[in-house]
Amino acid sequence: MNPVRATALACLMPLSELGDEPFLVDDRGQHAMCERWAADRGYDLTCRLSLHRLPAGHPTLWREVERGLVDVFVAPHRRALEHAVDDADAFAARCAAAGVRLATADLTEPVYDRALTSDVHRRLSMPTAGYSGH
Repeated sequence: MNPVRATALACLMPLSELGDEPFLVDDRGQHAMCERWAADRGYDLTCRLSLHRLPAGHPTLWREVERGLVDVFVAPHRRALEHAVDDADAFAARCAAAGVRLATADLTEPVYDRALTSDVHRRLSMPTAGYSGH
């Protein structure tokens, strides 16, 4: 039996929002939440997309669906989905029409203390310096 193939949708928020919305700025944390959700269900997380208000019909979202390689899209929660795509309801309708499930992980967000916030800031502010975030 073939495993269910999931695509994780994380939102991209500007680093300037780190103080107000640390989880939405931390796309790596969002993908980790989606990965835990998929693993808990025995699904294969085959693709990770980080998006900011991408139109619901954008080819980037649908390329793998058209190839038959996506069974479910998962976002960390509705708030992240609303920042990842420009119209979450239109995206949900397109998913339904394409026969692809849309789910939200709705797991507990990490607590962004000073150290974790600093790590996210450092990782995102120095991407070309070779800093891996570890």
